Amino acid sequence: MENIEQYIEALIFASEQGIRTEEIMYCLQASFERDFTSDEIEASVAAIAKKYSSNDFAIEVVKINNGYQFLTKKSYHTVVSLLQIQRSKKKLSQAALETLAIIAYKQPVTKTDVEQIRGVNCDYSIQKLLEKELIAITGKSDAIGKPILYGTSNMFMDYFGINNISELPQLKDVSSEESSIGEQAE
Repeated sequence: MENIEQYIEALIFASEQGIRTEEIMYCLQASFERDFTSDEIEASVAAIAKKYSSNDFAIEVVKINNGYQFLTKKSYHTVVSLLQIQRSKKKLSQAALETLAIIAYKQPVTKTDVEQIRGVNCDYSIQKLLEKELIAITGKSDAIGKPILYGTSNMFMDYFGINNISELPQLKDVSSEESSIGEQAE
């Protein structure tokens, strides 16, 4: 039998986003017409990760959002970020960032709810976030008119390097007394 680790390595490399163990198992089972266990897959991924932990490689295998992905090692982040800045077409606007933050913390949430919090129309921001696949439609609300519910996507998790929403900073962690307005009642 062929070296399964090389096939798994190729699958991780070819995947634009993190690839889950189940996806690897499906691809291998379809190709080799035999069953693979999740333990076999995870052992092979661990061997691949060990191989790339060597200083001979600038990349490593990282588990993000319950999937595996090749990423640049931290020591190379500065030079890679310069390339990304140079190639980036357009960053998210302040309005899009605000909209994304509201959706991330309040999900599932309707466009109307986001607009009430922001105080302005959010059609354009939501459209751009959907295009960039940072948010996704998660269903419909039971409210009158059945408005669409939005939540963060797997791309959001990959982009921010988190495995689930609970890893976002808590609002109390990012707010400070300096950012409050007026005097506080005691």
